[in-house]
Amino acid sequence: MRKPNLSNTKHTKVLAPAKDLATLEAELAEQENSVENNLEDTVLRLSDYLSAVDMVIKQTFNHRVWVKAEIRNLSSKGGHYYFELAEKDDDGKVIASCRGNLWRFKAARVLAKFERATGMPLDRDLTVLLKVSAGFHAQYGFSLTIEDIDPSYTLGDLARQYAEMVDRLAGEGLLNLNQQLPTPFDIEHVLVIAPEKAAGLGDFQADANRLASTGACHFHYHNATFQGNHAPAEIRQAIISAQQQFENTYQRLPDLLVIIRGGGAVGDLAYLNDYELAALVAEQPVPVWVGIGHERDKVILDEVAHTSFDTPSKVIAAIMAHLAQLVTQTLQYQMQIKQAAQRQLNTAEQQTARQLSQIQSQTIGQLTALQKDSAYAWRSIQQSAHRQVKQAARQASQLHIQTQASAYQQLSLASTYSKNHQKIIMQSAQQQLIQAKRDSAHLRDIVLLHRPSRVLKQGYSMLTDEQDQRILTSSNQLYPEQTIHIVLKDGKAKAQIIDVYVDDKTPESANASS
Repeated sequence: MRKPNLSNTKHTKVLAPAKDLATLEAELAEQENSVENNLEDTVLRLSDYLSAVDMVIKQTFNHRVWVKAEIRNLSSKGGHYYFELAEKDDDGKVIASCRGNLWRFKAARVLAKFERATGMPLDRDLTVLLKVSAGFHAQYGFSLTIEDIDPSYTLGDLARQYAEMVDRLAGEGLLNLNQQLPTPFDIEHVLVIAPEKAAGLGDFQADANRLASTGACHFHYHNATFQGNHAPAEIRQAIISAQQQFENTYQRLPDLLVIIRGGGAVGDLAYLNDYELAALVAEQPVPVWVGIGHERDKVILDEVAHTSFDTPSKVIAAIMAHLAQLVTQTLQYQMQIKQAAQRQLNTAEQQTARQLSQIQSQTIGQLTALQKDSAYAWRSIQQSAHRQVKQAARQASQLHIQTQASAYQQLSLASTYSKNHQKIIMQSAQQQLIQAKRDSAHLRDIVLLHRPSRVLKQGYSMLTDEQDQRILTSSNQLYPEQTIHIVLKDGKAKAQIIDVYVDDKTPESANASS
């Protein structure tokens, strides 16, 4: 509802009575005493007594005054309007009430002027400033005849009530409470509160149905009356029942609560300026988006809602824009993830190629060194064998020369001994040569068996740090939430350490303990 401009509100007009209150009370008391003395022993008919009352009222209150009152009820018949007027104290208790009549020959002009100035029809629960005259009828009792209604006073009173409502909500921490909730990341389920078959609801559903057909968003509609004195209570009940029904079905809260209705008369929107309704909206656990009326219309729900829109069409447009932005961001994230993954794959391939080249170079170097060592050992054995053979020959020749002079009998024995000793030496040399060949072959097999590629093919894996700069071989190199790489025979995997358990029985642990 549009807030009335208080600066243009007229001051309350109260016409001074013809006589001051003290004089009037004194005259009435004097007349009462005179009448009481004259009629003390007189018996009157009811009609005569009421006629006397009518005469007193007409004589005493024969002028028009401005009276402030609240309309408790209003009805019309045959062009006449019948009011129930009241005054309440600060606690809301009625302290005065009477009937009022606005006759047909003035009603059209007075009501048209009021509606034209305030933008709303005259209705119950409004506080109005009435120009009245007192009247009494012996059959129908006391009533006020309404001559005019000052619309500027009602505008000022509505503005005052609106301002008081805003101040109360702010003082209780409710005015910005719902606005503090974050906008949902994904809008999947939306509760919609709207008048049944309203034009604004139709505009909303035209786009909402197309969005729902894609499966991107689901709308749950609940109806309530948005005008009349019972509108706030119906809307509150619709919000509460809608939330309960959704939670019972989905065991979760909806992503968004939407309250919408199309534009209308300012008086129709005024019914939504209800404190209890505003407080309920402010305390909702999910963001509340409101689309009520047109740009110039504003109600208290616009003050407390998470986001306020001019029309229902703008609400659904905002939902569609939010989802479109979410899809765009998702596609961007997908592309970024894909690019990052590709970069990591390229880096891993390059690192793997470098490591494989290093392993091959190291293996070739080790094999070359082992071959050189084997060849050196073989030459050493051959040289040693030749030296031993030469030495044995020399010894045999010397023994032959020494024994040749001694005796032919010993010559045969020496010859036999020499041959046997030579045979033993040759066998020993051959055995050493065979053992050297075996050791060389064994060393070569060990080297080949321990190639990283062969070890990985046998089902083993190798752990490296996140940068693949070092190989992890001990539990002391691991810690929780550490990122590692598991190298397998056909690729590698990225993992994260959850926990580390150290085996106290391992030799490393025993050495560390000592």
